[in-house]
Amino acid sequence: MAETVVLRVGMTCEGCVGAVKRVLGRMEGVESFDVDLQEQKVTVKGNVKPDAVLQTVSKTGKKTSFWEQGEAAPAAAAAASAAPTTA
Repeated sequence: MAETVVLRVGMTCEGCVGAVKRVLGRMEGVESFDVDLQEQKVTVKGNVKPDAVLQTVSKTGKKTSFWEQGEAAPAAAAAASAAPTTA
């Protein structure tokens, strides 16, 4: 059964993105994935188990956790707090 797993991964550069893409590209059952450096968000689709995806991405040495539903991305939260307010 196809599943979508969304992770928060502490990535700081394109090298980090490459490491995540490498491990996901080798993972059995992965149909597609998207790695977003700015949001530090990794979305994986396929016949995979969430815990297995978390464990695989953790092997890169990056801080990895499940993305909480309704959680704002760090970049989006920073942009929202930096936006000027009108009175």
